[in-house]
Amino acid sequence: MERGCADGCGCCARFADGRRSALNFALLIIGYVVYLLVGAGLFSAIELPYERELRRELKALRLEFLSNNSCVSDERLEELLARALEANNYGVSVLDNDTERNWDFVSSLFFTSTVLTTTGYGHTVPLSDGGKAFCIFYSLVGIPVTLFFLAAVVQRVMFLVTQRPVSYFHHQWAISKSKVAMIHAICLSSIMTLLFLIIPAWIFINLEKDWNFLDSLYFCFISLTTIGLGDYVPGQDRNKELNPHPQLYRLAITAYLLLGLVCVLVVLETCCELPQLRRFRQRFYEEDIRELDSETTNIIDRDYTSEELTEPSDHVAHQLPVIPSVSEQAASLRNDSISVPYSKAPGSAVNKNRH
Repeated sequence: MERGCADGCGCCARFADGRRSALNFALLIIGYVVYLLVGAGLFSAIELPYERELRRELKALRLEFLSNNSCVSDERLEELLARALEANNYGVSVLDNDTERNWDFVSSLFFTSTVLTTTGYGHTVPLSDGGKAFCIFYSLVGIPVTLFFLAAVVQRVMFLVTQRPVSYFHHQWAISKSKVAMIHAICLSSIMTLLFLIIPAWIFINLEKDWNFLDSLYFCFISLTTIGLGDYVPGQDRNKELNPHPQLYRLAITAYLLLGLVCVLVVLETCCELPQLRRFRQRFYEEDIRELDSETTNIIDRDYTSEELTEPSDHVAHQLPVIPSVSEQAASLRNDSISVPYSKAPGSAVNKNRH
């Protein structure tokens, strides 16, 4: 009976070991669903009281307006507000409506950059049927081209800011590449956070009068991660004193978004290529893919090891004589035996006479 229990436990262990990737993947799905539910619950608990308070304020303002303006009916006010909200959804505001245009060339360039990078603020959208149809065709062609363009740019930037520095410091410090890659990823993430989140947020505080630091930081993060909620869009203020060159300001924001997106992709790619994360990802792969990925990792590790072993010999090679290989020595011996005629050794005759 004990033997049967042992066999059963062994079969269960073998089954669990063979299905480990499937079990890990199931746990990943469950964890992700739980994360979604927890996030929804927390957002609801945080935002719902503010929404209720805002609804009460708007209702009070509407009743106050109707009481002070008895000539305006509730139905006409409802129609005006509905039309104003509909126009606002298309990027046309009833406030200062005749000062700026949303579809001049620079504004259209800003719109195309947000569409092709899938940021999509939603504050400016096509108004006509022709514009909507062209947006479908333009995005259908432009988004894959943009992804290809970003992949090519990121690959070249990765070589300059990730691969070469990691290799250099690995050789200088004589530390394993996994540790150097981890230190480099932390430093690169910190530098990119400073250059493309902290400093731009501080700049936006001085250019957008209604934004505080949290609002500016929130806009930079939402934009560079291509979430693009559209609740904060720079350049919407019509104040000429704070924004004397609105077209140049929009153009600078477009360049910032494109450059910042490239840097975010470089940081993400650098972190994803860490050996620690590669080994962690293998737990959720299928068996064939996991074996292939592990073979790739082993090849890379062997390359790193061979680099570590061959580099010190490069320095010694200039000091020590070169020793030929066994095959080279055998070939030289064969050439010597062919080129030099055979002659008996002097001692062979003596040995013969002795016998």
